[in-house]
Amino acid sequence: MTDVKPLSGYRVIELGQLLAGPFAGSLLAYFGAEVIKVEPPGKGDPLRNWRVMKDGTSLWWRSLGRNKKCITLDLKTEQGRELAGQLIDGADVLIENFRPGVMEKWGLGPERFKPTNPGLVYTRISGYGQTGPYAHKPGFASVCEGISGFRYVNGFKGEAPVRPNLSIGDSIAGLHAAFGVTLALLSRQSSGEGQTVDIALYEAMFNLLEGVVPEFDGAGVIREPSGTTVTGIVPTNTYRCADDKYVVIGGNGDSIFKRLMEAAGRPDMANDSRLADNTGRVQHEQEIDKALSAWCGSLPSADILQSLDQSRVPAGPIYNAEDMLADPHFNERGLFEQVEINGEPLKIPGMIPKLSDTPGETHWPGPEVGSHNAEVLGDLLGLDQAAQQQLRDDGVI
Repeated sequence: MTDVKPLSGYRVIELGQLLAGPFAGSLLAYFGAEVIKVEPPGKGDPLRNWRVMKDGTSLWWRSLGRNKKCITLDLKTEQGRELAGQLIDGADVLIENFRPGVMEKWGLGPERFKPTNPGLVYTRISGYGQTGPYAHKPGFASVCEGISGFRYVNGFKGEAPVRPNLSIGDSIAGLHAAFGVTLALLSRQSSGEGQTVDIALYEAMFNLLEGVVPEFDGAGVIREPSGTTVTGIVPTNTYRCADDKYVVIGGNGDSIFKRLMEAAGRPDMANDSRLADNTGRVQHEQEIDKALSAWCGSLPSADILQSLDQSRVPAGPIYNAEDMLADPHFNERGLFEQVEINGEPLKIPGMIPKLSDTPGETHWPGPEVGSHNAEVLGDLLGLDQAAQQQLRDDGVI
């Protein structure tokens, strides 16, 4: 294992706020990139004040802002934009998630940097992308999850589509952005040229739709919501146990199904020729789910899971945050990292993928607004203390 990370030596300027852009920046920073986050003076990124707060700052921010050097610049001022441009001129990557056209209006669009920084990977995240008839529309994750087709298949037929209680559209877009950045940096090694990475939230979610499009175009089939099951794969469902806890069972492999039904005390179904393959099981889904529901309802969840584990059937509980933190497997796999906030310990999630020789790591939690102004503005832009004080007096930082 080495201290050199996969992205060591790369400098990233993060202009995005809230979720998608900052999540991409977090991933890059975790794996070694120097990420300089630019925030508006004063309160900084709005995420700092979202959800559960402690000591005046969002606990979520401590995770999302990890390993970043935070500076303030008012991009609505000419001087703020000029300083941002100087930072971008010295960077390998820019991440921005403003509405399309805003960066061009500020004189910070991709064309501005082609003469001065031709190797720049200019990464843009928006609701609908930089082109097309919807490009101008505001695109929050909730809306983009809907139009992408993702929300349609969630929930129960005849009821309002269900959203996960997470900003999944932003996180998935951030993952795609980080992937796009690494691809563009790999390409630059041979071409010497940067390029624009155009990430749309709705397209990131569209990328998850598996066979939905070809099934419709090739067979006219629209995949509908299917509650706690998955259309066309049986059995895979969630079942309530005698202790009112739920277990997830995935018994859709042919040999796995036989072991599952033996464990459930139904050897008749395990050896039923009608249920020997997935096609037959799909036809008799209700019969199978009725049998499994009855079995799970007769025993506590721990007994169900122990039996299925012994039978080598994929199954597991439904965990909340408390369950995860107490689980030895989560802990041994390093899914929690401890940081210190104002002298108190705080656990934040580790990030993946796991690399054997150059793993990512958390060096510091999300810092306070403008914590790195002196370092970045002084060391990178050459502004002395008097110049920085003048910028503070003018409201630029």
